[in-house]
Amino acid sequence: MEARMKNPATIIPAVMKPIQELMKAAHSQGLPQELMEMVHLRVSQVNGCSFCVDAGLRNLRKLGESDERIGLVAAWREAPYYTDAERAALELAEASTRLADRADAVSDEVWDNAADHFDEQQLASILLMIAITNLFNRLNAPIRQIAGSW
Repeated sequence: MEARMKNPATIIPAVMKPIQELMKAAHSQGLPQELMEMVHLRVSQVNGCSFCVDAGLRNLRKLGESDERIGLVAAWREAPYYTDAERAALELAEASTRLADRADAVSDEVWDNAADHFDEQQLASILLMIAITNLFNRLNAPIRQIAGSW
């Protein structure tokens, strides 16, 4: 397997600093790194971005997450390994990533569930992580960025 081209963020270097600043801002509200990485992993799984799925798996392992919690993120609804807050964040991640799947992409039920567990600043962080991950996925998937290659 070979990438179609270099990553656009490396071709246009001015892109990297703003992306890094967005990522820094997303991580600035004190949410657990593990939660943010689970959100990143789930969004990347939904989008089929092997590069980002690989990165998410590696990051969660470095953070000490168990194989069960890492491996079952894709089936979080049926797995007993997640807190209610984590479930709310994963549900928000899926809904916010699959915007075109239904008219009311992020239903009041999904939003209210997340808002029950996170304050406005934390929700902003989660939404930024979702958006940034979608950005990465939309750069990596079309060029077929190779998992583990960056």
